[in-house]
Amino acid sequence: MAEKEKWGIANIYSSFNNTIITITDITGAETITQWSGGKVVRADRQESSPFAAMEAATRAADDAKEKGIVGLHIKVRAPGGNGPRTPGPGAQAAIRALARAGMRIGKIEDVTPIPHDGTGRPGGKRGRRV
Repeated sequence: MAEKEKWGIANIYSSFNNTIITITDITGAETITQWSGGKVVRADRQESSPFAAMEAATRAADDAKEKGIVGLHIKVRAPGGNGPRTPGPGAQAAIRALARAGMRIGKIEDVTPIPHDGTGRPGGKRGRRV
């Protein structure tokens, strides 16, 4: 009987400041590898760029392949809460890089936290006065 394929979960947190890619086992309990845009580029302003996200995703995929993972379910997260609810520029590039690195992609899910009428947005009642 053939050995069962190992799948994992890729958690991609993408803001306008950085992109963080964490690959865990299928339960989500054990982290296999973690890479961020800040680990692969030198300048702070490039951490959130699609290039940095691609590099981080490629390196994360290589680490996951060494551990025997063949496919990934992807969870994309934006800052959410009071912050922006749209992922940063690196999210799409990271997903494409994972697919290009030879990982099989299962489902792609958005797990951005959305407040159910929590604290108000910064700026107060009359907004930001410039």
